[in-house]
Amino acid sequence: MQRERTVEHAGELVVQADPVALAQEAAERFVRYAEEAVTRLGRFTAALSGGSTPTRLYSLLAAEPYCSRLPWQKTHVFWGDERAVPPTHLNSNFHTAHTTLLSHVPVPADQIHRMQAERADLDVAARDYEAEIARAFAPLPSDEPPAFDLILLGLGADGHTASLFPYTHALQETTRWVTPNYVPTLRTHRLTLTPPILNRAETILFLVSGSDKAVALQAILQGPTDPERLPAQLIRPVTGRLVWLVDKAAASRLNERTL
Repeated sequence: MQRERTVEHAGELVVQADPVALAQEAAERFVRYAEEAVTRLGRFTAALSGGSTPTRLYSLLAAEPYCSRLPWQKTHVFWGDERAVPPTHLNSNFHTAHTTLLSHVPVPADQIHRMQAERADLDVAARDYEAEIARAFAPLPSDEPPAFDLILLGLGADGHTASLFPYTHALQETTRWVTPNYVPTLRTHRLTLTPPILNRAETILFLVSGSDKAVALQAILQGPTDPERLPAQLIRPVTGRLVWLVDKAAASRLNERTL
């Protein structure tokens, strides 16, 4: 089952039957976006997401038929956010991507750009990650942030995406590409990409699965604009495409004017 529509909050909605179909569609799109980028620019830059939903996608990309279709030697891998834990920690977004995908494919080690969120000074870590992004995209054509070819994003039941949580300071960032963000509700520190660089992407692909996301998804796509409460509403690409790839359970509260 696949339904595609334009949704009110600037994007395309694609509904899949279940998490398995969602992951397969995401894998096909990942390969297509990579091929497009290599044809256009000679390389592919992707920022990965954390959480449970992309894990099935990463496992698919590490196996055939997808693994051999991807231009790994021309791929640069980044992250949209990271928890303040070591890279070997089970809660690390890097750890998840490494164990399910990156350790199984021939991405050159110097093209894997990890957020060092385990460092004591997260502000310095954020500025160092900005510098690493700048080096990877050099030379930059303007003062604008660089444009990733693909950014994968998830959605929390509270409306957060990346580590842009409701009512946190990172939502107000207008210049920095990367910032620390303390999340009082979780009593945790994070590093996150910010809207100024997220919205420069060629493609932003949200992966949303499960009935626990249904209320938030409906509010984001069909409710009034309130990005302080629903940070995912901040994601509106400047010139790129925004795709909401969701399963039937997550889409269960959307009304007919969107479906």
